[in-house]
Amino acid sequence: MARPERPRTAGPTAAAAGTGARRRSARRPLRTAAAATVTALVLTACGAAGAGDADAKEHSEPLTLTDASGAKVELGRPAKRVVGTEWNAVESLLSLGVEPVGVADVKGYKTWNSAVPLKNGSKDIGTREAPDTKAVAALKPDLIVATDDLPPATVERLRGVAPVLELKSADAADPIGQMTRNLDLIARATGTTRKADTLKKEFEAKIGEARKALAGAGRAGAAYAFADGYVVSRQVFIRPYTSASLIGAVNERIGLVNAWTVKGDPSYGLAAAGVEGLTQLGDVEFAYIGSDGDKDSTPFAGALDEDPVWTSLPFVKNGNVHRLPDGIWMFGGPESMGKYIDSVVQALRN
Repeated sequence: MARPERPRTAGPTAAAAGTGARRRSARRPLRTAAAATVTALVLTACGAAGAGDADAKEHSEPLTLTDASGAKVELGRPAKRVVGTEWNAVESLLSLGVEPVGVADVKGYKTWNSAVPLKNGSKDIGTREAPDTKAVAALKPDLIVATDDLPPATVERLRGVAPVLELKSADAADPIGQMTRNLDLIARATGTTRKADTLKKEFEAKIGEARKALAGAGRAGAAYAFADGYVVSRQVFIRPYTSASLIGAVNERIGLVNAWTVKGDPSYGLAAAGVEGLTQLGDVEFAYIGSDGDKDSTPFAGALDEDPVWTSLPFVKNGNVHRLPDGIWMFGGPESMGKYIDSVVQALRN
């Protein structure tokens, strides 16, 4: 399966312990209380120094990583000037606090991923399918983060410019796990593992909150189908997101039941269908993400308005079609998936 294009193709500190001890021991002699306070401050300072040492070490020591291709990637220090050839890698870099110096298809990223915005300092390096090696070399990167969606010959050309950290783009057998493994690998390469841990904890917390919210609204176990679509020469093409897709896996984690029964591809968990394929869904909650910046990507609000099959569908008749907010990249990282979760909860609770 080629890369997804536009829809076409997440114990108490010493100081806190000291506060609790003082609260419980208000009648102790002043000298004892003072000694306890000094001890707490020393422990806190030691803890802070230890954390600082760990941070300094992570940001300065040489690294040897093994990427998804099995190649050894050696860095003299964590990378600072990083190029990203795929949007999921770019999002992970931004989420980790690393502004990439080069990005493939900057305009496309800004159109499809506003959940984790790209600033204006990143230079465009060409398309995601064929990044411009000369444009990459001109940026003098410490590291290029690519995915196995690129042809091996292209990756080899990039390796002639700078070390390349190749990621497995997606894995339908474990889509959420692959998302976090990619995040962790990029974090190790850029000295940002603490931030990665925070992002993963926030993502898990978001899932838990969503499950409770949907259950509280009586929507736990709701039949739900997510798709995207596009129009070419007035013909509508639809991509079902099966349980093996990243979004499909997230849907199930928050307590929804995927209504798609078609089989997806082994990487992204995506299938293909025409409008007639929607008749198999029954009366479900149907959701999609389009983009006003890509008019051909929103057939469910426009191109299908007069289609008799579409207008006869139970979920269309019952008003259960939900266009989720633009700018949530369906193949992104924890922050995009967190925004997606928020949008689904809001749509299904309304």
